[in-house]
Amino acid sequence: MAIDTEAIKKHIRGILEALGDDPDREGLKETPDRVAKMYEEVFEGMNYSNQEIAQMFDKTFTDRMEFEQSSQDMVMVKDIEIFSYCEHHIALMYDMKVSVAYIPKGKVIGLSKIARIADMVGKRLQLQERIGSDIAEILQEILGSEDVAVVIEGTHSCMTARGIKKGTATTKTYTLRGAFCEDKFLQMRLES
Repeated sequence: MAIDTEAIKKHIRGILEALGDDPDREGLKETPDRVAKMYEEVFEGMNYSNQEIAQMFDKTFTDRMEFEQSSQDMVMVKDIEIFSYCEHHIALMYDMKVSVAYIPKGKVIGLSKIARIADMVGKRLQLQERIGSDIAEILQEILGSEDVAVVIEGTHSCMTARGIKKGTATTKTYTLRGAFCEDKFLQMRLES
């Protein structure tokens, strides 16, 4: 599905009119075009399914220690910065830090690919909980390992800038798959 920038321009113009402003005034003339270009960028992930994202970033390496590994070996990338937009208010979810862990089962993925996956998944109308689930699903497909964990902490402008207006509130979500669901030691390592 391609993003329809012409429809976005039309609707942004309508929103400006509905707000009581003149979309033809000097400061707003180019706003529909700018918003359409911004939406193409920040919602790029909406063009792809999880399976397509997995295919895009399916660059793994054979793990030479495959037969020597214990079930406690873990790879973790912490504090990947992303942003997204809440699907309820189209409000910015910001200061989001994603930490991803997995237990290799014969394959490891390039570390930058994990960050690229997190970034692409964030570029959708989302819920923080779904971001974690989507990242886990994509990594499980690429790695062939059920043992994946995604921890996300973020701030939501739908809660900080409007409504209840609690500026210091953050939301933390845990998506645990495979061994991370049951193994308390692995769960503790996620917090270190």
